Amino acid sequence: MKKKRISRIARAFYIVSSYLSPRLNTKLLFFRKFGRFPNLKNPATLNEKLLKLKLENYGKNELVRKCADKYRVRGYIKACGLESCLNELLAVYEKAEEIDWDSLPQSFAVKWNFGCGYNIICSSKKALDTAEAEKKLKKWGREPFWAYFSELQYRGVDKKIIVEEYLGNKEGVLPEDYKFYCFHGRAYCVMLCVGRKEGWPRFYFFDRDFRLMRINRDSVNAPEGFSLPKPEGIEEAFQTADRLSRGFPFVRVDLYLTERGVRFGEMTFTPAAALDNKRLPETDLLFGSLM
Repeated sequence: MKKKRISRIARAFYIVSSYLSPRLNTKLLFFRKFGRFPNLKNPATLNEKLLKLKLENYGKNELVRKCADKYRVRGYIKACGLESCLNELLAVYEKAEEIDWDSLPQSFAVKWNFGCGYNIICSSKKALDTAEAEKKLKKWGREPFWAYFSELQYRGVDKKIIVEEYLGNKEGVLPEDYKFYCFHGRAYCVMLCVGRKEGWPRFYFFDRDFRLMRINRDSVNAPEGFSLPKPEGIEEAFQTADRLSRGFPFVRVDLYLTERGVRFGEMTFTPAAALDNKRLPETDLLFGSLM
C-alpha cells in the first residue's frame, strides 16, 4: 500500500510538472531513467532527438497530431491510398456510456483514440462484462495521458472511442504485431516479440530481408545461427510502412499480418515515451544518426 501511495504521488508530481513545464518534466523523467540530463541542444541519440521534436514540434504539427490520433489517422491512411489495410470501423462514440453493446458483433476491439494501452479486445461478447468494460473505459477517458510524459502530440485531442473489427482468426488467435522503425520514408528494420503468450517475451530486430540484426539485448544474446521463418506478406508490410512514414524524420509504424493481408495498427512518434532505456546505447546512436 505504501509503495502504491508513493507511486501515485510520483505520478501526480510528474503530471503537475508537465502542465507547468513540459521541458522540465522531460528532463526530470530522463534523469530518472538514465541518471543524466538529456542533450536537447545538440541531441545525438534517437531518444534525445525525439524528445526535442516532442517539445518543439509535435504539439503544433498538425500531421503528427492527426497520425497519433487512432481515429483521425484513418483519413491519412486513405489519402496514402492504403485504405485496404484499415480495419473495419464498426462504431464511434464520445463517451463510454453511449456504447450500444447489443448492436456490436460477437467479437471486436474497442479503444480510445489517444495514448496507448487504452483498449479492450473482445473475442467473445458472451464472456465480456460490459459494465466492467464501461467502467474501465470511463477511467481511461479521464486520464491526462499526454501529461504523464509530456507527449504533446496527444494534448487537447478530441477524445473518441472507436470500435473496430476483431483481427483474430477462427481459433481466437491474434496476429503478430510487427513494429517497423521508419526514417525519412523508409522502414529500416522491424521488431517482433515472440514468446509473450508463454511468459518469456523476447524482442528481435530484423532487416528488410528478415535477417536477424543484433542491435538489442535479446538479439545479441540469441544463439549463433538464430532465425525465424520469414513471414508471408512481410515485403508488402515493409512497403506499407514506407508509404505511411513519408514526410516524417522518424515514426514507428505498427502493422499486423493477418489471413486477410496487412492490417494497420498505429503510428507511434515517441516509442516508450522516447525514454527507452532498454535499447543498447550504440543502437540509440545508430537510430539517431538515421534521423
